[in-house]
Amino acid sequence: MQNNTLSNKNEQSINLVDLFVYLLSKWKWFVLSVLLFGGLAWYHYATSPLVFFRNVTVIIKDPSNKTSTAGLDRYDNYINKVNVANEILQFRSKRLMREVVQRLHADVDYRVEEGLRMNELYNQSPINVSFINVMPERYISFTVTPKNAKQVLLSDFTGIPAANDKTYTMRLNDTLTIGSERILITGTDRWGQAWTERDIRVSKNPLNAVAGRFQGSMGIRQEEDESSILVLSLKDDSPLRAEDVLNTLVNVYNEEALNDKNQVAVNTSEFINERLLIIERELGGVETELEAFKQSNQLMDIGSLAGQYMGEAQTYSADALEQETQLKLAQFIKEYLTDPTKNRDLIPSGTGISDASVEGQINQYNALKLKRDKLIADSSESNPVVEELNNAIHALRQSIIRAVDNMIVSINMKRNDARSRQAQAQARFTTVPTKERQMLSIERQQKIKESLYMFLLNRREENALSQAMADNNARTIDSVDGPVGPIAPVRNRILLLGVLVGLAVPGVVFLMILFMDTRVRSRKDLKGAVSIPFLGEIPQDKEAAKTGVAVGRDDGMLSESFRILRTNMAFMAKKDKPMQVITFTSFNEGAGKTFVSRNLAMSLVLTKKRVVLVDLDIRKGTLSRHFSKHPVGVTNYLADESIALDDIIHTDEKSGGLDIISSGTVAPNPAELLMDSRLDTMMAELRKRYDYVIVDNVPVGIVADATISNRISDLTIFVVRAGKLDRRQLPDLEELYRDNKLCNMSLILNGVDPSRRGYGYGYGYGYGYGKRKNK
Repeated sequence: MQNNTLSNKNEQSINLVDLFVYLLSKWKWFVLSVLLFGGLAWYHYATSPLVFFRNVTVIIKDPSNKTSTAGLDRYDNYINKVNVANEILQFRSKRLMREVVQRLHADVDYRVEEGLRMNELYNQSPINVSFINVMPERYISFTVTPKNAKQVLLSDFTGIPAANDKTYTMRLNDTLTIGSERILITGTDRWGQAWTERDIRVSKNPLNAVAGRFQGSMGIRQEEDESSILVLSLKDDSPLRAEDVLNTLVNVYNEEALNDKNQVAVNTSEFINERLLIIERELGGVETELEAFKQSNQLMDIGSLAGQYMGEAQTYSADALEQETQLKLAQFIKEYLTDPTKNRDLIPSGTGISDASVEGQINQYNALKLKRDKLIADSSESNPVVEELNNAIHALRQSIIRAVDNMIVSINMKRNDARSRQAQAQARFTTVPTKERQMLSIERQQKIKESLYMFLLNRREENALSQAMADNNARTIDSVDGPVGPIAPVRNRILLLGVLVGLAVPGVVFLMILFMDTRVRSRKDLKGAVSIPFLGEIPQDKEAAKTGVAVGRDDGMLSESFRILRTNMAFMAKKDKPMQVITFTSFNEGAGKTFVSRNLAMSLVLTKKRVVLVDLDIRKGTLSRHFSKHPVGVTNYLADESIALDDIIHTDEKSGGLDIISSGTVAPNPAELLMDSRLDTMMAELRKRYDYVIVDNVPVGIVADATISNRISDLTIFVVRAGKLDRRQLPDLEELYRDNKLCNMSLILNGVDPSRRGYGYGYGYGYGYGKRKNK
């Protein structure tokens, strides 16, 4: 439970005021750091190249925001449609920037030293250097020094092994060959007497590296999300070069855009011409096919052909009908002629028989028949004339029958022929739809090819017009502009940053040291960690540490600390036992036990007290060495009963009459000597003679001497050296106190750095004390 309480006490909040005072105590380091980093910042500012800023505003044009002739932009909308995001990427392309660098020869730097800074001359240089056969990715650097109006000196070559540690003097407009490299130097309109003996550093940088540097320093901002207005900006060592790079970038971009558009138009024209040749051949083939079809079918017009076939069919039909009528008449006459009952009758005539010979024979027959009948009426049938007429009539009748038979045969032939022709005409008429469909199909193909041919002709003209009307993709709205002076380096900002870094570095270092340091540095480190009564702090004094004397020299802080220690010791006295024997111990060597015990004794002497200083560190005798170690001391007294107490007490006049008992001869058995009863006898006698017995004991934990000698103490002062004791050992110290291993234990902090004011160095009576825990 008590350990938890102590742990909770250890968890103390950070006091910002203490930290500030602590850091303020290190002001010398802060001043040194500020001067150092401020100087570095100034040097960085003085050597950093000047950086200038330039920007240009352009609008990306597309068919939606450019003027175009109505009716001609529809095709261009598909060919020249642009996307702003794609154009931004194109502006950022390395190929575009390489072309810009090559045109401007921006891969060649001309720098002149002005103060500590190397400034870029660009086109203000008095010379122009051309690297005739140097590869674009080579790096070459050298210094050009104009000697007079016609000669220059070349030196300090880098990148040409053959020219290392060599100098060359050459005339202007001459070519210098070094190994396989050829360098031409010409003068510019800036050449003048003012440049004589001034060194100009010329550097040929790798093309890709320069293009990448410009890409990295270039910014592109779209004004609005939906707008096509872009702001191109560039940072460079030369304002003139920045302006030229931006202007050339826009020009190269427009050239590339025009080339792309024209290339599309050229490819489109080639495609249209190829298609026209193909369509022309196909159209000629369709027309030839239509011509052959009309020739083979003897067609000029499908409508007139159908009328012709219909007329022929009707004509042949009428002819067949006429022959059928004639056939019926012929058959009727034949039946009439072959009818025995009508042998003596007249043969009908004028019936419409088309054969005139038959009709004539019938008429002749009827005439002979009428003549015979008239003769018979006037004479008898036996009349020779009648007989002759009968024979003639009979023969004529037979001739008519034969003629009618022949006519019937002829009419049948004509009728069959007419019917055949009618059937053929009708058959041809029924093929007209098929031929019409075939001809329509061929004509349709002809019209399609002709329409496509005319369409391609029209597109070829439109493509030619579009190619002739191709416009730049980007138009400059605001020309290249920017601040007159450089934007970097900013002197005040760099110097302020240097000062801030100068303050931050030691601050961080000291804070890291403070928070990572596990050593006990001040009373604050002990407060809450242990419950041991705290008597006071002894400040660090290097001069006093050398002499070992702090009391009596002056009334400074160190002397005051021992006065406070002397006063606070009085509060540790027990009512039933006077506090005479005071022992000093620690965890390790070098804690300052000897220094504190010596000066406490001297402080008590100044108060007219009888004080003896006993060195019980019989192993090393550190205290004894400070007072010219006497050969007879504690070890001799404890080991030899013949030695009296007066034999080992010595008075140091330099310390105001302080009595001292040295450690004596180094003994092989110090623990056994300290356990001897003569130690108790010696202390009893010293109690009688002196008001205070100050004992310089050995460290606790290293040997058993401290706990053995603890029996003689009225007050044990545990000396903690600031910066020596690890805070992780404080629980062990608390355990010594709680287990009463050291009699009437209390603490004193020695060697406190007065400069650590943030963690308190104060003297007074406001200390809190704890009561010794009784067994």
